[in-house]
Amino acid sequence: MGFRNLDVPYHSQWASAVHGRRIVEKQADPCDDANWRGSGFGDPEEYRFWARRICGLACLKSLLEFWNIGTRSHASLLASAIASGGYVRHADGRVDGLLYAPFAHWVEAEFGIRVQILGRHSLDELVSSVSDRAMAIASVSSEIRYPNRSGTRRGGHLVLVTGTDDASVWIHNPSGATGTQQDVRIDRGAFQGFFANRGMVVHRPDPPTPGV
Repeated sequence: MGFRNLDVPYHSQWASAVHGRRIVEKQADPCDDANWRGSGFGDPEEYRFWARRICGLACLKSLLEFWNIGTRSHASLLASAIASGGYVRHADGRVDGLLYAPFAHWVEAEFGIRVQILGRHSLDELVSSVSDRAMAIASVSSEIRYPNRSGTRRGGHLVLVTGTDDASVWIHNPSGATGTQQDVRIDRGAFQGFFANRGMVVHRPDPPTPGV
């Protein structure tokens, strides 16, 4: 049993997905990508700082586009998320976020998207929510970009769960390298090794009532 959403647009947290491997494996400067301004940032230092931290917003962008709600640049989404408390940047450079509750309030107010925050829960509880009207954002280790390796930690990164069946989970990974970015099929047992048992279920808005 399960459900898989097909043709969900993929958005990397980097300006160009093709640069993902160089950035995450070779520590390349994200601004070596000539398209870095395509994320909407005007300052290279701001792009370098935030591009490593906006995995959740990349997941949101995929949902907005797939559900025809519109799309905005990474920088524009980030500005709204910060204003709503979804990220808190401290003077010493630390960042709190993505904070689930402010994120949920923001996307419901701005896009009509209902977000169900799950406390500590099983993988089965999370993925069973995936349907033609809902997908999940899961907290995992960024090591999930190498799903055939054993993870050394759980959590700290967000991926979009687009589908599931009895044996597998399909994800979009905003910080994946080549081949582990879009529509990545991962065995459930392997996924569990990266999963922090935290996440959100994101529900598609109901269509407007005719004549209202």
